[in-house]
Amino acid sequence: MSTIANIQADLVEEFAMFDDWMSRYEYVIDLGRQLAEFPEEWKTEANKIQGCQSQVWLNMQLQDGKLHIDGSSDAAIVSGLVAIVLRVYSDQTPADILAAKPDFIKDIGFTDHLSPTRSNGLHSMLRAIYQRAGAYL
Repeated sequence: MSTIANIQADLVEEFAMFDDWMSRYEYVIDLGRQLAEFPEEWKTEANKIQGCQSQVWLNMQLQDGKLHIDGSSDAAIVSGLVAIVLRVYSDQTPADILAAKPDFIKDIGFTDHLSPTRSNGLHSMLRAIYQRAGAYL
């Protein structure tokens, strides 16, 4: 299993291959299309992330000492952001999640290139993951 820092570095390297932000957005959308099926019964208020303009759900469960996360959104770019967040944090220990800083957001350029509403949604997802990891410690 890769560490969160290694996964973040890999993501930054992947995004650096694209010359412009239109290509990066297309890549984000493609990542969202690859999300695993998210069962309708998981689309509950308890799993809904508050603070997102679009609808986002994260189902988080502790499995074998690691936080397993599944996610879904009703918006294409946000689905891609969900996929990125899952890649970084899913199946990591709560302690590792809490110790990791989300440097990939700035390093990829999301800080400067996401709309304020998408940026708020991304930070809301991260806040929910960190809160759940803290609850499992």
